[in-house]
Amino acid sequence: MIIYGKQIFLYVLEKYPSFVEEVYLAKEVDKKLFAKITKLGKPVVRLDTKKAQAMAHGGNHQGMFLKISDIDFTPFQSVKKSAFIVVLQGITDVGNIGAIIRSAYALGVDAVIVSGVKSVPLEALVRTSSGAIFDMPIVLFHDTATLVNELKQSGFTVYAATMDGEDVRNVTFTEKKALVMGSEGEGLPSRIVQKCDQKIGIKMQRKFDSLNVSAATAILCDRMR
Repeated sequence: MIIYGKQIFLYVLEKYPSFVEEVYLAKEVDKKLFAKITKLGKPVVRLDTKKAQAMAHGGNHQGMFLKISDIDFTPFQSVKKSAFIVVLQGITDVGNIGAIIRSAYALGVDAVIVSGVKSVPLEALVRTSSGAIFDMPIVLFHDTATLVNELKQSGFTVYAATMDGEDVRNVTFTEKKALVMGSEGEGLPSRIVQKCDQKIGIKMQRKFDSLNVSAATAILCDRMR
């Protein structure tokens, strides 16, 4: 797996050096950083501008790449004993998913389940989550209706985020809980909402349609802690 960008490069180098298999540099780095890189004992490959752009598929690589060990999704069975789970139904934008993972990890969520989609590019999530994906279990579960049933059978109270839900500030939450978020365009399908235990929402101070899904998730997670 190839990841790129200065922030994630430095994060992995600092926290997960054992994941690194190869280092690719398309620019000069300061002596202190280069010493840290060579200390890994891994191959260091120099890249020209053209090769670097091709490896980053046109993304902002800042001249720094790492080839790291492949990571994979966490099995659902491994997160059943968690206390707080966030479920993302039908959300496909990796920028939003990454931002949610980052916020969820910072706010004490135990796991994130991406549901209702066939696949998610893990390489992109490493970058958009700023590396939080290494610390947060991420589950891929294809059918959300089945997932909600499984969560309830495992003792979770399942809360659906909806525009007409009860103000999150007025809700007393159970210790074992799951928050289900829908996509910005479509929200949660009614069949999923009906399966959940309770609808919750964010009461707006001004007339406005909605918040970005990553911002809304962060607010709800903070209120539910």
